[in-house]
Amino acid sequence: MNTKPVTLSTLAALKQGGERIVALTCYDASFCRLLEEAGVHVLLVGDSLGMVIQGQDTTVPVTLDDMVYHSACVARARRQALILVDMPFLTYATPDLALASAGRLMREGGAQMVKLEGGAPFVETVRRLTANGVPVCAHLGLLPQSIHRLGGYRYQGRDRASALAMLEDAVALQDAGAGLLVLECVPAELAREIACALRIPVIGIGAGNGCDGQVLVLHDLLGLNPRGAPRFSKDFLTGRGSLGAAVAAYAEAVRSGDFPGPEQTAY
Repeated sequence: MNTKPVTLSTLAALKQGGERIVALTCYDASFCRLLEEAGVHVLLVGDSLGMVIQGQDTTVPVTLDDMVYHSACVARARRQALILVDMPFLTYATPDLALASAGRLMREGGAQMVKLEGGAPFVETVRRLTANGVPVCAHLGLLPQSIHRLGGYRYQGRDRASALAMLEDAVALQDAGAGLLVLECVPAELAREIACALRIPVIGIGAGNGCDGQVLVLHDLLGLNPRGAPRFSKDFLTGRGSLGAAVAAYAEAVRSGDFPGPEQTAY
């Protein structure tokens, strides 16, 4: 197992070399150790914890204190993987608020990078954060924090106009300083187009295998989501006998390009 710390430069080099980036959500120290043993590159302390840990219906109720707490739990055990932390709903509504929120996540929570959802309206926020030394991951496609506005968990970018707008947003966020992009629930062809257009790595979730890497909610790949896993996920635990074997199987499937397969992909 490589024990050299993963940095943004590491991820950029993986993209450049055509190697897949492996990411998973992680909310505590025990799973941090297990995921690192499997060679996971990025530990996403996701606000998905609201649904799989807290039992909330959406990610909206998750607070900044919640994210600081869980990020700090992961950071205490982290040895090499990059810790990426979600900024919760309305904690980055203005550039000033985003800077204060990111400061807490990095100082108190040990975050090494923060993630925010949204396109053009947040370009200036990304520019402000990166100008102040905060690494930023952008998030386009399905935006879980906007679920009440969207009216449900639906694929985004299906028509050419919205696809072009998403591509333009991706380029603008990159140019503002974003070092990573997550695409969620995006048709495979569009995700591939965006990944090829950007210099920065693109991580997909429900976006086909044309991205530079993949991320899943840990509880989904373990078959532990009380609501059931989304169609773009896969149960890696059944038949493997241990949590470690399940995570290792996911990591290998991402690296080899076997996951996601056609059954987890929308075209």
